[in-house]
Amino acid sequence: MNGLELIGIGSGVGVLYGAFGAGGSAFATPLLALAGVPPVIAIASPLPATIPAGLAGAWSYRRDGEVSTKLAGRAIAVGAPMAIIGALCSAAVPGTALLVLSAAVLLVLGARLAVPLAEGGLHPTTGAAMTVAVAGVGFAAGLLANSGGFLLVPVFLLIAGLGMRAAAGTSMLVAVVLTLPTLATHWALGHIDWGVATGFALGLVPGTIVGSRLIRRLPTAAAQRGFGAILLLFGGWYLLRIS
Repeated sequence: MNGLELIGIGSGVGVLYGAFGAGGSAFATPLLALAGVPPVIAIASPLPATIPAGLAGAWSYRRDGEVSTKLAGRAIAVGAPMAIIGALCSAAVPGTALLVLSAAVLLVLGARLAVPLAEGGLHPTTGAAMTVAVAGVGFAAGLLANSGGFLLVPVFLLIAGLGMRAAAGTSMLVAVVLTLPTLATHWALGHIDWGVATGFALGLVPGTIVGSRLIRRLPTAAAQRGFGAILLLFGGWYLLRIS
């Protein structure tokens, strides 16, 4: 595929990533695969772009006080080692199976977020619940060659009880760090196409900045439901395309 197509995909994904703190890799992988990029390359090549995009987005949210640095530190301490383990395990899983798993995760999370939580919903107060959840996110991020944002946002919403904007901003900060060991491992395994990564980054970074500003105009509850609906519709559509 040519450079303009990569930039276009990156820009569209960037707006979603900036607005919802997730999707930098989750949406990119299916789109790149549908555009003809080999499965394993489509899974891992968006990773380099999520680092500058995540930093730009996190900085924007941080200026508005929408980043929980304490929660981010806890998530990084648990998630980063698990991301390495997950990335190493990915070498034993066929690329097509990883694509199907990515779509399935989008469906489950989308369905959960699209339905508003009742008052007093799932907001555990114990650190154990968060530790287990973030460990799972780290492993999945490494396995699926994903920054983890599309899993971190629901964890921060449903378990930590953050609002949509705080969950998005915090997830971006954590995702940047989780991406580093995941990227290093997949690079060593030969899964990164740097031409694809560069073209995608040229669209993703500015798109992320636009999205992070756009979300300020949306009510938190509406943003959460919208994010869930996007995940649900996109995951279902993609699963049908590859099945």
